[in-house]
Amino acid sequence: MGSPVKEYDAIVIGTGQAGPSLAKRLAGSGMNVAIIERKLFGGTCVNTGCTPTKALVASAYAAHMVARASDFGVILNGGASVDMKRVKARMEAIFSPSTRGVERSLRNTERCTVYQDHARFVSAREVSVANEILKAEKIFINVGGRALIPDIPGLDQVDFLTNSSILKLDVLPAHLIVIGGSYIGLEFAQIYRRFGSKVTVVEMASRLISREDEEVSTAVADILQREDIELRLNARCLSVARRGKDIAVSLDCESGAPEVVGTHLLLAVGRRPNTDDLGLDKTSIAKDEKGFIKVDDQLRTNVPGIWALGDCNGKGAFTHTSYNDFEIVAANLLDNDERRVSDRIVAYNLYTDPPLGRVGLTEAEVRKSGRPALVSTMAMEDVSRAFEKSETLGFMKILIDKETSQILGASILGIGGDEVIHCILDLIYAKAPYTVMQRAMHIHPTVSEFIPTMLGDLKPL
Repeated sequence: MGSPVKEYDAIVIGTGQAGPSLAKRLAGSGMNVAIIERKLFGGTCVNTGCTPTKALVASAYAAHMVARASDFGVILNGGASVDMKRVKARMEAIFSPSTRGVERSLRNTERCTVYQDHARFVSAREVSVANEILKAEKIFINVGGRALIPDIPGLDQVDFLTNSSILKLDVLPAHLIVIGGSYIGLEFAQIYRRFGSKVTVVEMASRLISREDEEVSTAVADILQREDIELRLNARCLSVARRGKDIAVSLDCESGAPEVVGTHLLLAVGRRPNTDDLGLDKTSIAKDEKGFIKVDDQLRTNVPGIWALGDCNGKGAFTHTSYNDFEIVAANLLDNDERRVSDRIVAYNLYTDPPLGRVGLTEAEVRKSGRPALVSTMAMEDVSRAFEKSETLGFMKILIDKETSQILGASILGIGGDEVIHCILDLIYAKAPYTVMQRAMHIHPTVSEFIPTMLGDLKPL
């Protein structure tokens, strides 16, 4: 007889940052909507990304400040230690309500039906879920991504961690080896070093976070090495093997021992989209060679009536880009407001301590463009707020288009950099000349107050 068919006006697959908000907007406009989640409501950010990891960052920062207490005249006579079970319990107490809240909100939304099972396409208009067939003229894919598992010889013989599974640890690794010297790997490296683990970061490239300017990479490496995190760069010919209860990573570097032995191994070499078990072969939806769903500037796939939002479309790998995808789709469909992916400006943070705030072009990208530009830099040790708080590592850099006087990009590595970057981001969106901010009166004592000062001291790039 076949599975029963239920018809909806729209189907949303996935409950990450884009899916729930879009489902509510569509239902609020009068559509009957089905939303499907196969596992955890809220997606990566709520369950295995931003929320739990930043909770760990906060605990690690507290441990770090306790270790520095004497620098501030605070004497801890009783000593201090890190209780990983309590750290984990705190983290779970922070993200669990968000997961439940997303589910509860969707189930309480009028004209929105929630399915919790694995969704797979059976045609360009039909999706199978929980022994039923759902049909709609509009389908929105928001299935996110997961950790990429590299092809390293011996990996199938050892236990390893990813950004998701490491959150289940309630013990402190004696020696954590992190393969991958980019954003996720560096955040976990610093977190666990501050908790008390010995940490080694193994990176194949010649420097950390290689998409950033070299001086940013160098400064971040210095920050981590000051905390006794070992960095092994230019690591080639990687292989892993079991050494009793430990894990050995063999590597060919320009310097250092040819093997690193640790108790735990974290893989942080990138992400892949969750599109391999979605039944896309039952449709003509186009993907690229990495599995990302191809979309146009308004997030439409090549199949009319199907959109792809969030990490699975390769247009961004952040919570804020996923939510912006929702805003773009909703604006075009419901508000008669033509918005495009190409209108948004690259912006993100690295949540080491101190954090890195990034917006727009890097210096290398500006140089490659060949356009005449101006630049201003300032060391964080010259920022009074940083000096007062004894957190003076890092620097700020701003790049200006010499002809238009508009800001091209900025890097703020230092205390408050993850928040300060927004005043620059907003000015770029306003397409205003840098002189608007140069003449602004900012509040003292803050990090932001030095942005106008920097803009008054520009030099040719």
